[in-house]
Amino acid sequence: MNIGLYFGSFNPVHVGHLIIANHILNEGLVQKIWWVVSPQNPHKPSNTLLNEYNRLHLLNVALTNDNRMLASDVEFNLPKPSFTAVTLAHLKEKHPDKNFKIIMGSDSFNNLPKWKNPGYITDNFEIIVYNRPGYEADKNNKSVVVNAPLLQISATEIRQLIAAGKSIKYLVPDKVIEEVEAGGYYKIKNNL
Repeated sequence: MNIGLYFGSFNPVHVGHLIIANHILNEGLVQKIWWVVSPQNPHKPSNTLLNEYNRLHLLNVALTNDNRMLASDVEFNLPKPSFTAVTLAHLKEKHPDKNFKIIMGSDSFNNLPKWKNPGYITDNFEIIVYNRPGYEADKNNKSVVVNAPLLQISATEIRQLIAAGKSIKYLVPDKVIEEVEAGGYYKIKNNL
């Protein structure tokens, strides 16, 4: 079975992420997608990250009733910061019956040579690349480029809207909005 691994902070998950995943499944490139929540990405500051268990919970809420997708906490028990090559080696050992493919944007794909053990990644895994505006994918023989529908939505923008007390309706699933509000996530804390 082909499993797509969609790595990210998902801080928070939004409809842009979901549309890309759905498109890749519809294209038949994979049968399932495992969303790998990264507790700490070595390339992003961690001070803006919601706790990984809360991000995993929001992702589970977003994926409710879609058995083609699964939220994974595999990186929670691996060394931090999270390195994709380490996670891939772990998953390959734990699930030798699965054929893992990596899903990533063209911006990340073009930065792959700067990652830890990029040769291991490109030699052992097919990469499904979705083009992002301003970043044309430097294609290689182990990659497939898809033209997934893209929305100009960013998790940073969503966090800023929440902090400003503005609506995030239509940017994230309604159930995720309910959980964000119930948990008080991404609100600016008063220093009183």
